[in-house]
Amino acid sequence: MSIIKATIMNEERTYPKGVSLLEISKDFEYLFKSKIVLAVVDNDLRELNYTLNEDCNIEFIDLTHNDGMRTYMRSLSFIFIKACEEVLPGCRVVVEHSLGGGIYCEVHFERQINEDDVDKIYSKMREIVQKNIPFEKSKVLIKDAIEMFKSRGDTTKVDLFKYKPTEYINIYRCGDCESYFYGYMVPSTGYVDVFDLKYSQPGVVLLGPSTKHPNIPNEFKPHPKLRAIFKEAEEWAKIMGVGEVGALNNIIVKNEYPDLIRTVEALHEKKVSQIADMIVSDREKGRIILIAGPSSSGKTSFAQRLSIQLKVNKLRPVSISIDDYFVNREDTPKDENGDYDFESIYAVDLKLFNEHLEKLLAGYEVEIPHFNFKSGRREYKGNKLKVTQDQPIIIEGIHALNPLLTKSIPEGNKFKIYISALTQLNLDEHNRIPTTDLRLIRRMVRDNTHRGHNALKTLQLWKNVRKGEEKNIFPYQEQADVMFNSALVYELAVLKKYVEPLLNEIDKSCVEYIEAKRLLKFLQYFVPIEDEQDIPPTSILREFIGGSRLVH
Repeated sequence: MSIIKATIMNEERTYPKGVSLLEISKDFEYLFKSKIVLAVVDNDLRELNYTLNEDCNIEFIDLTHNDGMRTYMRSLSFIFIKACEEVLPGCRVVVEHSLGGGIYCEVHFERQINEDDVDKIYSKMREIVQKNIPFEKSKVLIKDAIEMFKSRGDTTKVDLFKYKPTEYINIYRCGDCESYFYGYMVPSTGYVDVFDLKYSQPGVVLLGPSTKHPNIPNEFKPHPKLRAIFKEAEEWAKIMGVGEVGALNNIIVKNEYPDLIRTVEALHEKKVSQIADMIVSDREKGRIILIAGPSSSGKTSFAQRLSIQLKVNKLRPVSISIDDYFVNREDTPKDENGDYDFESIYAVDLKLFNEHLEKLLAGYEVEIPHFNFKSGRREYKGNKLKVTQDQPIIIEGIHALNPLLTKSIPEGNKFKIYISALTQLNLDEHNRIPTTDLRLIRRMVRDNTHRGHNALKTLQLWKNVRKGEEKNIFPYQEQADVMFNSALVYELAVLKKYVEPLLNEIDKSCVEYIEAKRLLKFLQYFVPIEDEQDIPPTSILREFIGGSRLVH
């Protein structure tokens, strides 16, 4: 019998040639907090059904890893789709976006679905899990896949595959249900036993395992403001006819994208103008304007555009940088590793910041400090500021919505804005585009264009950036008076040509290679927009690709 040597978790083992990762994983289950759902073989992601025929290095992945959770949620989505089709024959399931700790889906049926339907779908999902049906993958010619989905009336997949530059795609089958899914699956339905469903009219929120406690489902947290902004984005996408990537590609190929760009940019400008009007309508509330959002949301461009619209309304806004109120470096709090935590709200001199805001609102003059990032100390250079009633103070930063930042200021004097890139575009009806991927791609391009960083550096920092967002930004998003969606439906087609060369530079020996490969595969679906002349210099996209007249 032929054998292979496998180095697994720094331990060398021998196995018969042709052994599956699933069989090997059973020897290492005891080392993990939750189910092993995926593996890395010689720095390539592999499903557990993958068989080994040569010596290799293996790492197993459970639900504490991003790729593990993606695989689990994708498999759960397939079970949900199958259950819906069995409970409500003829229905059409659309996987929309993340919401409240889960994934929001809509089930289009001959009537509006209700709570009783959701209970039946949940029971059917439990039944499917209990049967432990295998997820079977088959390699299909693109042209055959197009014919298959055309016969079913699934135009979103037909349009998606039309421009994919590969000969084959993978189709997954679960019992008598089959579909296309972008990414990997667990071996069988029995793996997906931790989940819940919440009826959220008119749809359903699909809840997977909690990352902290993977044996219990995530708790649903309704986010009505966030949901409303997603709904608005979805409605606009329908009006413009670009709910999915295939539809966008059709517009680009037909050279109709300049009009799309102009329409989308005009919509952004209208939204900024409406927010300015809201501030003007309640001048006391708009004395201090707070703008927060996660990394690469376009906060800086948005703040500049809002400032212009306020000037149109005969106001004279001024800006204060939170960075200038950093405590001296030696007084900066430290994280659990003993490193300076510059993202902590306590890295800001909250006492001085509040004192200055109070004085400014009372009509006094203050001297604004300047933080010297080289020396790590606060300096005073005679930058005096005094504001009048027609001068709202704009404060933009990750902590802007945290009540601690402006705790001395009455709520009646604060107008809070949350900005994020909440993409309304999905690959097709069953494959969504996470908003995080859009922001990561934006950041890679900006880091390279403006900071000289390569994609590897951005990916190495991204985990800590995300950790800071979860702690400092997302808990306060629903406290905003208004939300602004900075995503542009056409932007990934523009960003593609910038980010692909950067991702291709990442060598297979790097840990980040897996993420680079995932993003490259994802970008294959987009037809690029080469001509940028219709993207205005005030566009939020210009903050990332260059050519902005607002951000330098």
